[in-house]
Amino acid sequence: MVKILLATLISIGLAVGLAGCNTFAGAGKDIQQGGEAVEEAARDVQSNY
Repeated sequence: MVKILLATLISIGLAVGLAGCNTFAGAGKDIQQGGEAVEEAARDVQSNY
């Protein structure tokens, strides 16, 4: 019984950990795309002057 409980807890922990990694990776990509948009806007402003 203890082995089943331990295996279940480990599986849940791994699933939560992997979901968290995907969330942080997605947030990082969103932030990177936002930064690229700002850089592009700055280049447009510089080229107009």
